[in-house]
Amino acid sequence: MTTIATTDLDVFPLCLGGNVFGWTADEAASFAVLDAYAAAGGNFVDTADSYSFWAPGHTGGESETIIGRWMAARGNRDDMVIATKVGMFPGLEGVAAKTVRTAVEGSLERLGTDRIDLYYAHRDDPDTPVEETLSALDDLVRAGKVRYVAASNFGAARLAEGLAASDREELARYVALQPHYNLVERDDYEGELADLCAREHLACAPYFALAKGFLTGKYRPGATVDSSRAEAARAYLDERGLRVLDALDRVAAARGTPVAAVALAWLLAQPTVVAPIASARTPEQLADLVPAATLRLTAEEVAALDSAVAPTP
Repeated sequence: MTTIATTDLDVFPLCLGGNVFGWTADEAASFAVLDAYAAAGGNFVDTADSYSFWAPGHTGGESETIIGRWMAARGNRDDMVIATKVGMFPGLEGVAAKTVRTAVEGSLERLGTDRIDLYYAHRDDPDTPVEETLSALDDLVRAGKVRYVAASNFGAARLAEGLAASDREELARYVALQPHYNLVERDDYEGELADLCAREHLACAPYFALAKGFLTGKYRPGATVDSSRAEAARAYLDERGLRVLDALDRVAAARGTPVAAVALAWLLAQPTVVAPIASARTPEQLADLVPAATLRLTAEEVAALDSAVAPTP
């Protein structure tokens, strides 16, 4: 287990993404994945109130509902660290105070719980002052409905503004950032954002940690993969992508571990990263991810992966 920054949340170093629950994994399949994750020692599940409104016939909240039903069926709420988000539910977009107050009640009901362990602002809302959002989140913390608050998809300037407002107004402070970050998508996080997280003691929990499935190694020239994200993943299958796959293959073969685990372990080797987020539709897919929790890459292995990503001189 590892601790999220300045909190008392001890979490498994692989966060299970709940975006597929109720979307590409029905309730029975979702329960099977959640059972397998818990059996492997996992306790950190990430979702959002909006998952999966984009699917035909869905309205949002499907993922939270399934996770809530699973925890009720297993009687394990106290064993789990549940992260969810506010700001993208249809009709409850943004993080104005009224929206936050309304949205949290829906999440609590769907999750079947009296508290959310980590509550993210799903994305920046430039139309709402940071003080308004943080005051509303602070009220939730004081009421015991939320334990800690965090930010997702924030740029460095607005994140810094929010942290300064929390310090100035003595409001609940963001303890984590959820950015788009992985071995092949690095520019948005590395640099200013990563430096800010390190300086302000924020934990990083990257989403799309496997580049929409590309870093699982399933996508190769001529291969057909049955996935809703197949087209997006294949976008990485260029000269650079092939170099990355080759480097991942070599490390995976030497360690006797899945390619996906190596890609996740690369993230865990980065400063500030506490638990990358990855999803699975089946226990078999999950089995390729879990070894990352205990896989520690050497400096030479990290350098080899970095070199594969870097442009050819």
